Amino acid sequence: MEGKKQDMKNKTRFAVVGCGTISEAHLKSIEHVPEAELVAVCDIKPTLAEEKGKLYGVNAYSSLEELLKQDNIDVVNICTPSSLHPEQTKLAAKAGKHVFVEKPMAIQIKDVEDMIQVCKENHVHLATVFPRRMSPQANYARELIQSGKLGKLSLCSAYMKIYRSQEYYDSAGWRGTWEYDGGGAMMNQGIHTIDLLQWLAGPVSSLYGKSRTLLRDIEVEDTAASLLEFEHGAIGVMEMTTTAHINETVRIEILGENGTLIYINDEITTLKMNGQDIELPEFESFSVFPDGHRIQIQDMAQAVREGRKPMITGEDGKHSLDLILGTYESSRENKELHFN
Repeated sequence: MEGKKQDMKNKTRFAVVGCGTISEAHLKSIEHVPEAELVAVCDIKPTLAEEKGKLYGVNAYSSLEELLKQDNIDVVNICTPSSLHPEQTKLAAKAGKHVFVEKPMAIQIKDVEDMIQVCKENHVHLATVFPRRMSPQANYARELIQSGKLGKLSLCSAYMKIYRSQEYYDSAGWRGTWEYDGGGAMMNQGIHTIDLLQWLAGPVSSLYGKSRTLLRDIEVEDTAASLLEFEHGAIGVMEMTTTAHINETVRIEILGENGTLIYINDEITTLKMNGQDIELPEFESFSVFPDGHRIQIQDMAQAVREGRKPMITGEDGKHSLDLILGTYESSRENKELHFN
């Protein structure tokens, strides 16, 4: 899909909807992208919107509908609770605005498909946020795997083991709920790790999952695991929990006939080929926050200016949700789930 193209002489104008914690990554990134300009913020809490608007010197709105009436907005960055993303995306698209939506795009696959369709019908871009894909190490790992240097893959697994206290969940009414979060350890915290696994190792053809609420007083899971089979024949597992007294947000292991790659917290910690350690190149310094958001926002600004697709589209955002929601369904139905 080609979106509406912008005059190359002008900056791409952004508005941020939802002024909670994650909005800071967007607001600061927009400030540091030469092709981008922040023109408005919006939050249902007027005082929060006004505070952010004053801090960044832009107009503040407490109504999304009012914000979308403004002609000086090209892209709407949606940073609200996950369950609100579909309706807000569709409203923005129908108003002719491109959409850059935080993860997860939605909490139901049907909603993701609707978001993609409405944006196509209104000829606007839909992009989603996966900043960990932006790191030089992740791109090196992907290129290495896709080149076939590891040989035929046998075991491709992802782990996220972190700690979230009961106080964390109690601190906001939407946390740990099916209605607003759409899931727990997998949906809210593990989605970046799951996205990286499928981005690095390739599509999954089937899974068998278990999700449980074991140690926290919440609606959604605090612990989940899935057995995976990939289209290329390899198998693997996903293990996700917020009950671990460690903070390993990303661990991915890719094993092939020629070598092994282990990726932990955005660093390649092990790369062996035919039994020998491989010397890695010197990577540029990278921090997921804010570098990942900044790179994606710069790409979005350029995509609007050039009339091309952004680097991570709505369709890309659907893949990790297939695995997460598939795990929940498999656990509920106690059966293996197959993907087309």
